[in-house]
Amino acid sequence: MREFNSYYAWHMQKKAEFMAQALRKKHFIVEVAKTSQEAKKILLSMIPEGSSITLGGSQTVVQLDVLDELRSDRYKLIDRYSDKCKEGPDYHFGVLREGLLADVMITGTNAVTQNGELVNMDCSGSRVASIMYGPKKVIIVVGVNKLVKDIPAAVQRMYEIAPINAYKEGHVTLPCVQTGVCTDCDVLQTEEVYGRMCNYLSIVLSGHKFPGRLNVIVVAEEMGF
Repeated sequence: MREFNSYYAWHMQKKAEFMAQALRKKHFIVEVAKTSQEAKKILLSMIPEGSSITLGGSQTVVQLDVLDELRSDRYKLIDRYSDKCKEGPDYHFGVLREGLLADVMITGTNAVTQNGELVNMDCSGSRVASIMYGPKKVIIVVGVNKLVKDIPAAVQRMYEIAPINAYKEGHVTLPCVQTGVCTDCDVLQTEEVYGRMCNYLSIVLSGHKFPGRLNVIVVAEEMGF
């Protein structure tokens, strides 16, 4: 008799294949990886040496454990995760602006609909801006846990995970961090208080424009939130 995990792995693979097919119909370039380790190898194979690279704020990217490779002399990493970015908002904002003109962007996505749309919610807007326009090439890594029925379900999913993202980013004064439940807050950003996280909603309907720019690596595992 098969172990329970074999059924789960079969389901993950089927969902990955379904996601890939839906995205290809929308003109995204798609690769499928069985594991996050395989996704990491595919990702690095897609980046020419010497490229400037920017990162979207993404737990999936962190989970890939790829930062050491990207920080090597082979690339020019515009590093939003560097300790220097923690020194103040001005430097961090400058890093995000510089990333708009990078050769390659690496990021995750909050949701993929069954129709092949990418749906994202952002705090600063830098990630959604770069996905839609700026970097010459965008590589999006997504686990099968991000598959949802449609755009309303995608938005619902993002509000459900909002408390986790707010807690991860240190927005500890927000109501959702206090309760674990999003309440569509209206907390303003100040020098002392980290404000509302959910500020920018984006929907990418198709990868049709600039063929080859939007690339997706679908991973047959759960990745990120």
